Formats: sequence, C-alpha cells, structure tokens
Amino acid sequence: MIPQEESYYQRRIATSQFTTIISITLVLFLMGLLGMILLHAQKLSDYVKENIGFSIMIREGVKESGILELKKNLDGQYFVKSSEYIPRERAAEKLQDELGEDFIGFLGYNPLLPSIDLRIRAPYATVDSLNRIEKRLLSIPEVKEVYYQKSLVDVINRNLEKISLILLGFSGVLLFIAIVLINNTIRLSVYSKRFIIRSMQLVGATEGFIRKPLLARSILHGCISAFLALLMLMLLTYFALEQIPELLELQDPIMLVALVLFLFFLGSFISWISTYFAVRKYLRIRTDLLYT
Repeated sequence: MIPQEESYYQRRIATSQFTTIISITLVLFLMGLLGMILLHAQKLSDYVKENIGFSIMIREGVKESGILELKKNLDGQYFVKSSEYIPRERAAEKLQDELGEDFIGFLGYNPLLPSIDLRIRAPYATVDSLNRIEKRLLSIPEVKEVYYQKSLVDVINRNLEKISLILLGFSGVLLFIAIVLINNTIRLSVYSKRFIIRSMQLVGATEGFIRKPLLARSILHGCISAFLALLMLMLLTYFALEQIPELLELQDPIMLVALVLFLFFLGSFISWISTYFAVRKYLRIRTDLLYT
C-alpha cells in the first residue's frame, strides 16, 4: 500500500509541476507576443516616418556636378536618412509610365526639372521639424522648390500617437494579469506541498533549508517556461515571415535579444518571488489551518 501511495503522490507532484510550467509558459507567450507587437509597431512607425520625405526641385541651369555636390552635402546632414538624385530624363520616364503617353513628343521638350528625393530620420518627421527643414532647404541657392505632404505628416503622427498609447495601456494591463496568474499558479503548486513543508519542520529542518530547494526549482520552472514560450514565438515568427516576407525589414536583433532576456527575467523573478511568499505562509501557518 505504501508504494502505491508513494507512486500516487509522485504523480501528483509531477502533474503539479507540469501544470505550473505550462501555465507560466502560456502567460509568458502572451507577454512575448505583445512585446513583439510593440517592437514591430515601433519599427513600423519609424519606417512610415522615414518614408515621409522631400522632393527638392533644382533650378534650371544648375550643372549635374553641382547637384551631386549638393546631394553629398545633404547626405551629411543630421536629419537625412538617405537621398536619391533624379535626373530630368528619369523623371520624364517615370511620368510617361504613369500617364501612359509621350508628353515630351507632344510638347517638343522636357519641362521637368532635376530633383533630389530626401528621406528624413524618424525623430525629425514632425510638423515643426519638417517646417524648419523646409526653410533650411529653400535657403540653398540651387533649390527652386520643396514639396512634401504636410497634411499627411500630421495625420500619421496623430494616429501613431493614439496607437502607441493604446498598446502601452494594454501592455500594462496584460503585465498585471500575467503577474496575478503566475502568482496564483505558484501558490496552488506550493499549496500541494504544504504537508511536506510541515513534515520537514517537525523533523527539525530550518526555514532556509526548506525554502532553498523550492526557490531553486521555481527559478528552473521559470526558465523552462520562458524557453518554451520563446520556441512558440519563434515558430509564430517563422510562419509570419513566410506569409509576409516584408516583416524581415522590421526585425531589430538588439531589441529581440532584450525581449528574450526580459522573458527569462520575468518568468524567473515572478516564480521566485511568488514561491518565496507562498512558502513563508505555510512555514508560519497553524497546523489546523493546513486542512482548510
């Protein structure tokens, strides 16, 4: 009978540990998924902002060498991400493709001016910054006109701010829920070991001796859960990239490493702190309350 009871007890312990790991894994997976959404949202925001740019029309008569020198100077400016020189011939070809007609043959000459397309760094893609940059560009002698979509910039920035606030608020709520769920899962796991804790106390084990293996196991469970959650996120990312290859441009290795470290820290720390307080409770609880 004793071997059967011991086998039954071991199965209950294993089931409890398995349930704890799976529960923490699912919570960390949701946290990691939200973290990836936030990271991609920031990168997508920067990508959208950096595609807001200026079309700088060059004055008639400026030599190509002068335009290339101007492009080189602009590339050195702190607010410029990239630039592209568009000769008037190429501008004409693009316009002909869009119109579907040979307007040069009809007019007898090419009325388009050479231009430089600028892409602005994300931090400077605000209305105020773009206005200052526009004035700065117009002060250059070779520049005739500067074009950019002012109304679009304002709409993009306002919408991105709203989306960011919503995501941050949702992140805070989900983080709170994650902490509560992991804490409750750990408390239930420790609850199933309450009689072991009391038995160890009765044979003279100190609180530190009892607590140490339970805390070590909780950290291990947190790390295993984080590892499993990351595997799930990697599989999800793999399938997402297969469907939308453009997402690869939004990947940031440094931020992804930070997310990995955060999940390991979150899983280990919450498991450790929850186990610590749960064990302390059953170390100090009265014997009659162990049965309630």
